[in-house]
Amino acid sequence: MKPSPPSEAGSGSTDNDVHNLAMEVVQIGQRSGLPYIAASADVSDPNPMRDQEGTPYASSLFKWFDPNLHYWDDRTFALRSGFIQAARISAEPFYFDGETLRSWRPNRALDVFNQNADYDAYEVASAIICPCYMPYGVLGAIVWAANEAVSDIAQTFRTHAASMHQLTLKFLSAYRENDSHIALPELVDLTRREIQCLKWAAIGKTDSEIATIMGISIPTIRFHLTNAGQKLSVSGRAQAVRVATSLGYIGRSA
Repeated sequence: MKPSPPSEAGSGSTDNDVHNLAMEVVQIGQRSGLPYIAASADVSDPNPMRDQEGTPYASSLFKWFDPNLHYWDDRTFALRSGFIQAARISAEPFYFDGETLRSWRPNRALDVFNQNADYDAYEVASAIICPCYMPYGVLGAIVWAANEAVSDIAQTFRTHAASMHQLTLKFLSAYRENDSHIALPELVDLTRREIQCLKWAAIGKTDSEIATIMGISIPTIRFHLTNAGQKLSVSGRAQAVRVATSLGYIGRSA
């Protein structure tokens, strides 16, 4: 297939851009010996990814070895799939060797997961999983899988995981930008004071305590928190803290 010409700067992704990236997802799966694909642009969204004709990719371009597993119609799939559960704790690509999940380096989160999680692999024998963390706390993922063991899945991972990860970021981001049903986030520009107030609020400090720590009045603290909430399009400090954290303004160790 001849690729479409690059979009003009600022014009956003097109149907052709997304379709060409979807084709690349299929092609790299074939080259790696992992031809079966499951993809989600938001694992919390029960609506499946759809092609330009409105057909779920999972029933058109992407195929699965079990034709009866309509995971895109199963609203509890993301809660039962071990691959999706592991993607919630690992931002890096990882692979499944038929027994355990591993990555390119020792990964303590995956080690704990392997020891404690009781998960369903849905008869997958080998897989490479690429999580995709996007703004506002959205988690997407692509799973490339086989129902028979790949002879050296670790080597396959070393060869293809970097390209798969980059393709995951490109495809899922372009899909979300091109989907008219998804509201794209607007630029949020918090001030230093607003961020400081949110950081203290995140660790449970009251307005009075924050005022004492920062050496400013309680009404001023409330003013900064209210402004931050308006900029983030949320109401209440809890929601403001949550969204600010997902955008990287507040670290988990704040």
